[in-house]
Amino acid sequence: MTAAVMTTSDPGGGPGAAELPFFVYGTLLPGEPNHDLFLRGRTAGERPAVLPRALLYEGPGYPYAIEGHGRVHGMLLVAAPGVYGELLGLLDHLEEYLGPGHPRNLYERVVREVELPARGAAEPAEPGEPLAPRESGPGEHLAPREAGESAAAGQPGAPVRAWVYLAATAVTRSLRTGGVLIPEGRWTTGRAPGGS
Repeated sequence: MTAAVMTTSDPGGGPGAAELPFFVYGTLLPGEPNHDLFLRGRTAGERPAVLPRALLYEGPGYPYAIEGHGRVHGMLLVAAPGVYGELLGLLDHLEEYLGPGHPRNLYERVVREVELPARGAAEPAEPGEPLAPRESGPGEHLAPREAGESAAAGQPGAPVRAWVYLAATAVTRSLRTGGVLIPEGRWTTGRAPGGS
């Protein structure tokens, strides 16, 4: 990890912990199976984002992000009002995260700064406007940006603090010595089984 990378361990994730948005990059992306299972109805906003200083590797049906000299593409998610604790618990369970540095962790949940790319034509141009149309209702809009996004977050490339699940230490060592790097750091749907 370089000094320029902003990474901190989970401060507990319990009551009083920062309600940061989540950066997802694999099976939780829209169109992937875990998006509907874990996120449908639990998010107030979803927006494309990029995790700098990271690499993406293939796993057994899902990817792993690790620290590195690259970029990982994904989505920034804001929890719906009143479900933050539930969503945090569900994602920790899915990602096999048992606590900071736990030896049985598959992933570590850390705080990282992610970047919001320039807005596309379908995204609002003014800060505080809805993020994007809600999947479940035609013409509905998502809630304004909330927890974790600063006023500067409306600027393309502006950093936003978010929870990110990075591969745990033992998994990272294995990936660095024999893992298969995903080109351009972009998880894509339609990968062949076993090829993530």
